[in-house]
Amino acid sequence: MPTLVRNLGRADYPATYRAMRDFTAERQAHTPDELWIVEHPPVYTLGQAGKPEHILRDVGIPVHRVDRGGQVTYHGPGQVVIYLLLDLTRRKLKVRELVGAIEQAVIDLLAGYGVAARRQAGAPGVYVGEAKIAALGLRIRNGCSYHGLSLNVDMDLSPFEAINPCGYAGLKVVQTRDLNIPLTPAEAGERLAQSLLRQLDRSND
Repeated sequence: MPTLVRNLGRADYPATYRAMRDFTAERQAHTPDELWIVEHPPVYTLGQAGKPEHILRDVGIPVHRVDRGGQVTYHGPGQVVIYLLLDLTRRKLKVRELVGAIEQAVIDLLAGYGVAARRQAGAPGVYVGEAKIAALGLRIRNGCSYHGLSLNVDMDLSPFEAINPCGYAGLKVVQTRDLNIPLTPAEAGERLAQSLLRQLDRSND
């Protein structure tokens, strides 16, 4: 069953969050999996176990507590977010394998532009040197995933300075523009979605 890729453009975070929860609650055994590519207006999201003290100061950006794993992160224009609405049971895919596939999709995308990226033990996401370029957080309900990953492309990184990104004080962040990767957010979203599909097809073999 093919995975559908939907490009939502720039969309309000709370509405998108409700939509992916509703999609997951209403899906049936035959519902195709979907990837949603989106950019959000500025927003902080705080995961289930997220500690409010990781938000260091109020800079006027709304904060939403959500049901994914992980701590606090920032979404904003120029960052690509891809939500993975997958039936893991049907794919016979474990959560740890899905996390590995997501990270590898980012690593492969960056490698295509000569940038060496890596995982970091105990801290999901993708790093270039000591700086984080992609964050991920998932929720699994009835064997199906939602939420997903964000890739910093061409954005204002200053809102990260008002938080401990992913709960790590002083964690540096980086974006593809600073690495001389000539992709617009729209192009990065499409290429990252294709890289994710390749990883998911590989893990489905």
